[in-house]
Amino acid sequence: MKRLVVIGGGESGVGAAVLAKVKGMEVFLSDMGNIAPRYKEILDKWEILWEEGHHTEEKVLSADEIVKSPGVPLTAPLIVKAMDKGIPVISEIELAGRYTDAKMVCITGSNGKTTTTLLTYHIFKEAGLNVGLAGNVGKSLAMQVATEHHDVFVIELSSFQLDNMYDFKANIAVMLNITPDHLDRYDHKMENYTAAKFRIMQNQTSDDAFIYWEDDPIISAQLKSMQNEARLYPFSARDDKSCTAYLSNGEIFINVDGDEWSMPRNELSLQGLHNVYNSMAATISASLMHIKKENIRKALASFEAVEHRLEFVRTLNGVRYINDSKATNVNSTWYALESMSEPVVLVLGGKDKGNDYSEIEQLVKDKVVAIVCLGVDNSKLHAFFDGKVAVVEDARSMQECVDKCHALAKEGQTVLLSPCCASFDLFKSYEDRGAQFKECVNSL
Repeated sequence: MKRLVVIGGGESGVGAAVLAKVKGMEVFLSDMGNIAPRYKEILDKWEILWEEGHHTEEKVLSADEIVKSPGVPLTAPLIVKAMDKGIPVISEIELAGRYTDAKMVCITGSNGKTTTTLLTYHIFKEAGLNVGLAGNVGKSLAMQVATEHHDVFVIELSSFQLDNMYDFKANIAVMLNITPDHLDRYDHKMENYTAAKFRIMQNQTSDDAFIYWEDDPIISAQLKSMQNEARLYPFSARDDKSCTAYLSNGEIFINVDGDEWSMPRNELSLQGLHNVYNSMAATISASLMHIKKENIRKALASFEAVEHRLEFVRTLNGVRYINDSKATNVNSTWYALESMSEPVVLVLGGKDKGNDYSEIEQLVKDKVVAIVCLGVDNSKLHAFFDGKVAVVEDARSMQECVDKCHALAKEGQTVLLSPCCASFDLFKSYEDRGAQFKECVNSL
């Protein structure tokens, strides 16, 4: 009997453990931290042995194969020992792909993945497809393969998930953009991060599709430097009729394999240039799945925004409050600022990941009237923005931050939480940060 060890007891790891159990393997799950009660219940229900708070090395290294949760780096000492011993280390997605013949629509990029994944899923579901949602959103792909049946999966994939995928194949792969992010996991080398993202194309053939942003210089350069067989479907906000999807005079034009149609930009439920890109990518995916354009139009107009991504909270005394806590890198904040039409009181700060703030410098000068720095260490923000914005203040808690924004913002302005940084200095997660923002704003 094959022995599979799972490292990590979250959604991904528990799903992998259940799938392995269903397929008749001997399964053991180990987590260095604490496993949530709901996941312990699932493991116990399926009679899967588990441990928390430590790794028992001899039990882990007796594996025939290891499934590593995305949050565990390849440099973790136990993972290094396993690989040195010749034990294959794979991802949950790789494991799940072995046991399903469903079509895989896989979406990656530095920014916009979650919105595009949920929008694509919404279009597919509204069109009546038997579709599952997986990856960084929805339920574990492995759990769904173990306990459900779907004809197609829409999967959000981070670079961490792509790192340990080898034979898995995306029938439709979507690359939204590539900007510096998570470089601490990639030896601070952009080329390593880019290579990880492009693993989404591995194993694609001429029967498969690659959808990508034509105007991204990193994507364009990488495509030129590699061999691939996939059919290419570029999209652009430029009036470029050579692209599969493009923007012209406020209208989105789509031409997938000769089937042409268009839709006014202002009919999209999601506003902002970044959401034009997201909508184009989702539309091309839907068209390749032979969903009728009438159904696509209807779904694009009815989709509701993603929580913590340019999420409207409330208007108070003529001031709009927007929660963009999911903006954990500079490029995400660029898109947020680009979409703002009113003067902005901007909330920045958190755990800096080696950010270069020059990317948003001009937008800040043009649109931002005040900055509130929300973090334990705001020195880098002050070094860059002091003197470029009239007011730059500090806050050490969300309540203090929202109180300062409330005092600074005037009628006709927008308070925008779009931090550029990870949340882990003051908050449990970007969701926790966004939830606290909304709670404080709604208590004003």
